[in-house]
Amino acid sequence: MTGASASGPQREAIPLNTMKTDALTNPIVKTAIEALQNGDQKAWSALFEPDAELYDDGSPRSLKEFTPDALGHERFTSIDRVENNGLELTGAFHSDQWGDFQTYFKFQLSPAGKINRLDIGQAS
Repeated sequence: MTGASASGPQREAIPLNTMKTDALTNPIVKTAIEALQNGDQKAWSALFEPDAELYDDGSPRSLKEFTPDALGHERFTSIDRVENNGLELTGAFHSDQWGDFQTYFKFQLSPAGKINRLDIGQAS
């Protein structure tokens, strides 16, 4: 937020895509989240198996439709927890369409080291 307000002093806006990804210990997950943060559809898509599955709050969703809908419009604003050898993360998330909320991303990798399943959803 920029500018003065009745609630406090002036603050400079910080680009949301500069969130630190240092807590991400799995290199594939880190690259995926960096692609998400930067809205890089090409880098994001290259990390997935051709038949990768996406589940959004437990329901199947098209990864091909999700990619252009989300990348460049959705991003983590903080990563609060990383678990399961770096394959699962929870944090504050911003969606241009849905606003701000806590979310989880749970990655599963194929033997070839590509993402073959991604579960995303609102964290409780």
